[in-house]
Amino acid sequence: MIGLDTGFFVALLKGKSKAVEVWEMLVDGKDNAIVSCITILELERLARIGTIKRAKILVDAIMAVCRVGWLDNVRVLSIGARLGNDLGIPVVDALVLASFVDAKCKVIYTTDAHIELYGKKAKGVSIINLMRGDSGL
Repeated sequence: MIGLDTGFFVALLKGKSKAVEVWEMLVDGKDNAIVSCITILELERLARIGTIKRAKILVDAIMAVCRVGWLDNVRVLSIGARLGNDLGIPVVDALVLASFVDAKCKVIYTTDAHIELYGKKAKGVSIINLMRGDSGL
């Protein structure tokens, strides 16, 4: 399972080659991905302030291709609380990350340094920052 955060989709819209490659692999059914419901909220917000375009098409594609991690159970919220506390990261990032941890993601694509912090503590998880390279594993 692959985790995709908001930055992944911004990179995809900008045509970043690695993001496009990963998305095409998912569309072709070669792997599975999870996206936090927080990412959907953030993409809608970015569209409203004019940072991105085509949010509706993007969200529809996410819903068709990816599993969505909803914040509708205590387990995921508890994971988020622990991650936020242990890593010292903002609660929004902790909740996004909690969806990935709950889904047992082995690879996470991000552009967020807060998410990268998890890769320094988690065993067997590769964090790939689309702005830099990768860490983890």
